[in-house]
Amino acid sequence: MMDIDLELVQSTVDQYADVMNRVSDHLWEHPEVGMEEAKSAEHVASVLEDAGFDVHRGVAGLPTAIMASYTSRAGEGSPVIGVAVEYDALAGLSQERVPFRKPRTKGAPGHGCGHNLIASAGLGAVLACKDLMQASGLPGTVRYYGCPAEESKIGKVVMVRQGLFDDVDAILSWHPGDDTSAQPLNYNAFDSARFTFEGTSAHAAGSPHEGHSALDAVELMNVGANYLREHIMPEARLHYITEHGGDDPNVVPHEASVLYYVRAPLRSDVTYIHDYLRDVAQGAAMMTRTNLLHQYLTGCRDFLFNRVLGRRLHKYLCEAQPPDYTESEMEFASELQASFSQRRRNEIVSRYGQRALVDQCFYDGVEPPREEASRGSGSADISEVSQVAPTAQFSTACAPLGTPGHSWQNAAVSGTSIGHKGTFYAARVIAATVMDLLTDRELLKQVKEEFARSRPDEAYVSPLDAEHWSGSPYA
Repeated sequence: MMDIDLELVQSTVDQYADVMNRVSDHLWEHPEVGMEEAKSAEHVASVLEDAGFDVHRGVAGLPTAIMASYTSRAGEGSPVIGVAVEYDALAGLSQERVPFRKPRTKGAPGHGCGHNLIASAGLGAVLACKDLMQASGLPGTVRYYGCPAEESKIGKVVMVRQGLFDDVDAILSWHPGDDTSAQPLNYNAFDSARFTFEGTSAHAAGSPHEGHSALDAVELMNVGANYLREHIMPEARLHYITEHGGDDPNVVPHEASVLYYVRAPLRSDVTYIHDYLRDVAQGAAMMTRTNLLHQYLTGCRDFLFNRVLGRRLHKYLCEAQPPDYTESEMEFASELQASFSQRRRNEIVSRYGQRALVDQCFYDGVEPPREEASRGSGSADISEVSQVAPTAQFSTACAPLGTPGHSWQNAAVSGTSIGHKGTFYAARVIAATVMDLLTDRELLKQVKEEFARSRPDEAYVSPLDAEHWSGSPYA
């Protein structure tokens, strides 16, 4: 074991502050939705390539997926420590860097989940680790996984299925938030599917009785799904959008489709609800005498949070240099909080006290450790990675307290120095933990032992079988 000089790690990371800022701002200014992140992926890949990483583009058959590795010249490439990032934006969340709603381009995407920050923090961390490995002659490999389409839960699922994480010893992940924590967490398992109904067109005024409306089937399915909510576990979630409902009100729609997300605590829960939902869809098809086409898109399991990794991340969250905000940044944060709904403002006061809205604005400190894992209602495809490799994720405050996820407020702050500062903090923590994993074989042994204890007894099977993958729109 070699003692890590945290000050040296931090100063090495901070040398890449300008690089992280440029990458973050480039991604923020050129937001791209999932599977369309061509500029984002190429920008990140070029920076890594110029720094001497071995960069592979279009891995796992995904045009915007990248895998970049640096193996020490000292010889052996083991252990392999990976940093998993994403860079997709969200549709419709274009936003200027101002604390009020002002789209940069109306209807365009924006980084309302801070994925531009995720990509840049991971980048700064691996670049710093490369320098530290070179300077010390430390053996091992540090790897950067650029994963597309996190929001639709497909990129990492495909990359896992294609074996890109098979040789990795540990994976670190980070996500910006409004607090700072490396607490155990459980993401919900997830499925997405498209239900397409095919009917018979007819003149909607002259001979509607000769048609069979596919749109009627979609609407009946949605009604049935809303009744279904009463009979599934309270922790479950059903979301849907009607993707296509016809082309002209004067024509009975012969085709219509709806996209569903299903979430629940365990994979078995999701499978049960998804099967139930298919029965609802089949019932809608029978009522309208239309044909149903069910297309499974993607899915992921719940998260196996590695507590040994989590404790090491927590250690460095407590020891690394946190953000220090300027007066103008505090003013921006306060104005942004003023745009929150009264309900959200009440929640902030209830949790943190009135000063969180008056003179604090930002989360102060690190969430204290706890044994019981928390569970949110969301899902993330990092969960699928956690099924095949020891994985932990943490958050740092990159936005004012109470900032809602997937919002214009989040998009605004992700493009500012506030987001940058939370990114630097995260990069320091990632780099320090990677260096520990490269040097402390006892730590890595404990990480792997916990993974062996926590993973399911049955062998891993991807939710994307050969039939689904070959027929997937993401293939």
